Amino acid sequence: MKKGKIDLGLSGYESLFMTDQERQEASLPKVYELPLAEIDPFPEHPFKVRMDEDMDQLTQSVKERGVITPITVRQKEDGRYEIVSGHRRVKACELAGLETVRAEIKELTRDEAIILMVESNLQRSVILPSEKAYSYKMRLEAMNRQGQRTDLTSAPLGPKLSRSNEELAVQVGDSRTRVQRYIRLTSLIPSLLDQVDEGKIALRPAVELSYLTEEEQNLLADVISYMDATPSHDQAIRLRRLSEQGSLPLASIEEIMREPKPNQREQIRFNRDDFGKYFQPGYTQAQMKQDILHGLELLRRERQKENSRNAR
Repeated sequence: MKKGKIDLGLSGYESLFMTDQERQEASLPKVYELPLAEIDPFPEHPFKVRMDEDMDQLTQSVKERGVITPITVRQKEDGRYEIVSGHRRVKACELAGLETVRAEIKELTRDEAIILMVESNLQRSVILPSEKAYSYKMRLEAMNRQGQRTDLTSAPLGPKLSRSNEELAVQVGDSRTRVQRYIRLTSLIPSLLDQVDEGKIALRPAVELSYLTEEEQNLLADVISYMDATPSHDQAIRLRRLSEQGSLPLASIEEIMREPKPNQREQIRFNRDDFGKYFQPGYTQAQMKQDILHGLELLRRERQKENSRNAR
């Protein structure tokens, strides 16, 4: 049984009998207390809800003062609600133990909701490359379905299309070229895209790698793992060129990845088995590194003391 839709406004006939002040008040956003159990996340939402210090602070704020800025939702055909803006606030309400959230309900089509969702989330202070990549792609697809001509994923086809591209680039706050590059990232396999988010692979080489086949990307991801090295822009270009020529086996990937890079620092590598006995079971690589550095610092201090005693 479908739920009845909430009335979001007055009919034109009713507005004829209202004063100017009443019309102005009626035009203001309507805010409702909606049950969290009736709210769904936006399908394929490209922006991640991270459980970090910011989320801890937001949750504490919600516990003390509630949700100050209402979330934005749209009502679906089945009567449930879909978040357009406010996924972090909804999560904070869940963590705070609340059952409802203040929400503004808007009448939006799917494509209108996509465009608004992207616009609202691009205001975040920190946005990962993968988030930009998928949000730009979703917005372009929505614009295309609405009949707006754009060719950000292809070569310029003339002054008119070029102008529309520039307008969209201005709307999202990036250059046309960077928007094109970000959209290419959606062709990367998850493990490589994660390394772009972590800053291990820069944007331009990542774009070149996005043209490799899925099988070639998986081979490269394995090589990156056991060589503990990522490709430079030049290496990525050559990997792409070999891929387009149909000649990129594992041996070629390894050969290119073994090449020294201009600014690459010499690295000291240890086998985990060499020092694993000094750590408790379950120790992560980061914890081992921290303890090793701490031990080296203690050793350095002891040597300084010994040198000081010998100099007396």
